[in-house]
Parts: sequence; C-alpha cells; structure tokens
Amino acid sequence: MSYQTILAHVDDTKHAASRVRIAAEFAFTHDAHLIGAAVSGISRFAFQSGEAMQSDPNLAVHLEYLRKRAHHALELAEPIAKNIGVPSFEARLLEDDALDGLAMQARCSDLIVIGQTDPDEPAASLSDFPAYIVLNAGRPTLIIPHSGQFTGIGKRILIAWDGSRAATRALTDAIPLLQRADLVQLAVFNQAVAGSAPGPASGTDIALYLARHGVKLELLPDRASSDIGNALLSLAADLSTDMIVMGAYGHSRFREIMLGGVTRTILGAMTVPVLMSH
Repeated sequence: MSYQTILAHVDDTKHAASRVRIAAEFAFTHDAHLIGAAVSGISRFAFQSGEAMQSDPNLAVHLEYLRKRAHHALELAEPIAKNIGVPSFEARLLEDDALDGLAMQARCSDLIVIGQTDPDEPAASLSDFPAYIVLNAGRPTLIIPHSGQFTGIGKRILIAWDGSRAATRALTDAIPLLQRADLVQLAVFNQAVAGSAPGPASGTDIALYLARHGVKLELLPDRASSDIGNALLSLAADLSTDMIVMGAYGHSRFREIMLGGVTRTILGAMTVPVLMSH
C-alpha cells in the first residue's frame, strides 16, 4: 500500500506554508503526486448556469477578486513543494466553496492535509471546516494544529483503538504511514465499557494484523476513561507522540455537523497532527 496522490488545502492564512510543507514532505517520502488546491470561495451552484452572473454583475467582480487571492496562495505554495523535491506538483483552483470543493477533490486523492480551525484567523467563520471534510471526503484527513511547529512527523504514532468501524477505517487508511514509523503504539480505550471478551476489540488481533503488514507496534494496556479525548491527548504527550490516528464519529446532514464527544474534543484541543477517518 502507498499514497499516490496527496491533496493539500492551500489558502492565504498564516498556517498555509507549514501545511503545504508537511504535505510536500509526505509526497516526497511516498513518491506521490501532490495537488495544492485553493478554492474561489463561491459555491459552484452560484454560477455554473451563468444566470447568477447575468443577474448580478458585482458577483463577477467579486469572484475575480477571490480567484486572484486563490492564485496568489497557489503561487506561494509551489516553491515550497519544489524546494522539498516533490516529484510531481499540481496547483489547482477549485471553483467552489471550501467545504464542498475540498471534500469533492479529496475523493480523487489518497490523503488530504488540512488545518485545524484557528479562531484568530479571518476564516474562523468556517469553524466546522475540519469536521465537514473528515465526515464528507471519504478519505483519510490529516489535520495540522494551528499552534506549534511540526517537523518530521510520523516517526512516533499513537493509534486510538476501540474496535469500532471508524477506528478500523482510520487504522487501515494509515498503514502507509505506520509502515514507515519508527514506533507505533496502539492504545485500547474503554475495552471494559465495550463489554467484549478478549478478541478484536481488545487490540490483540489488530496488533497481529498490523505486524503482518510490517508495522513495528507496541500494544499498550487497556485504558478506561470517561473523557477519552483528553485522556488520549495526555497519553500522546506522555509518549512523545508526533501523530495520532483515530476514527471520527458523527454525521453530516446538509450543513449541520453532528460530532461525537471524542472527535469534538480532539478537533478543538489537538496538540499534534491527527489523522482521522470516518
């Protein structure tokens, strides 16, 4: 297994350069094609028929301004990718809003790299952006915290495991990263709450599964907690983890994002990059 296409969200925020650098490093390591995608910011439904443009000339002017912003962001991203030595880079402007535009483009990629919502950024009104991408893209999503410096991530990976479908999906999606890590630690949370006998949910079987994929893994003891999100972040700090892999719980109906408590906690308080799958 390997990642052949990696998608990075490119915008004009102060965190964009770091995000592109991380995506480019992964693309270089996996010999993958990197797409830097910026969005115009206006839903494709507003102008795809041309009627909106004809009825409101100001919309065309505004759209041209947004396109120039997106193009400028892409121009800043390309040198970062080239400096790292990415074998293949593509700058792509998406005529859509950030939510649907990135979610749709991600479906033609193996991995998407986005940023945690920063309340101090002008785009903080899109507070549900990471959650929407995770729940709608259908691809593993690597989310980079807005605070901190992250270099060489993926050497020490912590997997949050509870035997669920979402956790299974995340773990499987992360195998190309797990195979390259120096150490992978699998933490079992609330096994007693799940009420399962020793077996798939306990972590033993999934540890053997990963070992057959060549993953160097340490199985940690079961950890019962009423606040799994904060317990996971605390454990990651104790273990000097540089990436967390976990399933995302929730569903999206139209623009309403419904998240599980653990997912909400991690998206709001993450201290290391987190790879989520739904």
